[in-house]
Amino acid sequence: MILPWPDLMRAGLRDLKLEPRVFWDLTPAELLFLLGDGAGGAPMRTEGLRQLMARFPDETEDDHAI
Repeated sequence: MILPWPDLMRAGLRDLKLEPRVFWDLTPAELLFLLGDGAGGAPMRTEGLRQLMARFPDETEDDHAI
């Protein structure tokens, strides 16, 4: 897949006003998503969010160990 880098740079740096460091840290998929060209799947439901939170908790007991 050949990407149109001049167009993507113009959109990211000028239109989205991303800093160059932020622009270059993005993957092409992330940049396309920011530009509104994502897959656009259905939003996550409450149960899906609960499962995600259980799998990746914000804090664990190890976070409080000294």
